[in-house]
Amino acid sequence: MTPPLRALRLCADDFGLSLPVSRGILRLATRGRLSDVSCIVNAPDWPGRAHELAATPVRLGLHLNLTEGRPLSAALAAVWPQLPSLPRLIVLAHLHRLPLAALRDELDAQLAAFVAGCGRAPAHLDGHQHVHHLPGLRELLPARPGLPIRHTGRVLGPGFALKRALIAATGGRALGRRLEAQGNARNTQLLGVYDFVSTDYRGLFRRWLAALPQRGGLIFCHPGEAGAAGSGDAIAAARARELAYFDSADFDADLAAAGVRLAV
Repeated sequence: MTPPLRALRLCADDFGLSLPVSRGILRLATRGRLSDVSCIVNAPDWPGRAHELAATPVRLGLHLNLTEGRPLSAALAAVWPQLPSLPRLIVLAHLHRLPLAALRDELDAQLAAFVAGCGRAPAHLDGHQHVHHLPGLRELLPARPGLPIRHTGRVLGPGFALKRALIAATGGRALGRRLEAQGNARNTQLLGVYDFVSTDYRGLFRRWLAALPQRGGLIFCHPGEAGAAGSGDAIAAARARELAYFDSADFDADLAAAGVRLAV
């Protein structure tokens, strides 16, 4: 008997971050090449593009952003007119020096902006650069079974073991224990971590497909159109490579060869 196809949730992160990123993700979502999209709602491209994404068949979630751009809430803007870098946020979180009351207001403001843009509540919640798992922040996350949250405590390979271990150690494992106790984890494993420098994205993706558990799992990705020179997007070249792969017949062939289907 032929074993059933494994179900893959393929989630594109960072919609709303910039026009090239949003256009690339929208192209894939419209073509049914993604199952999920995570949205940055405090970035300039969100208000003008949200309605287009909401018309596609993919599931949409909030990509909580606390490291790029400016806050949406007045409370957090009074403390941080510009959001801190990821290293600074990690240090503040582990020193228990985060402005948690203002951050709660910011989470509420970003949830409200998502609803205003999409006309519905998010289907899931995760964090830009995995900030949602940091100490203090993970305790602010809504504990609603109807709002699955990305589990970052079990990050599977291939390769990049140090980066995967750092994600788990900076808060992923602690968040995982919390989500499992609450019963609202979105995934039991996470795949998709790499250095954004490797040019053989297809080779990496094939290995992630091979590592996908039999019951299925989640791979996150960062596709986008090539940005203008000097755009400031440090992973622009990687985004373009990912977009080209997911928009190609190679992607379909690799899913079929691995016995995997996109979850709907």
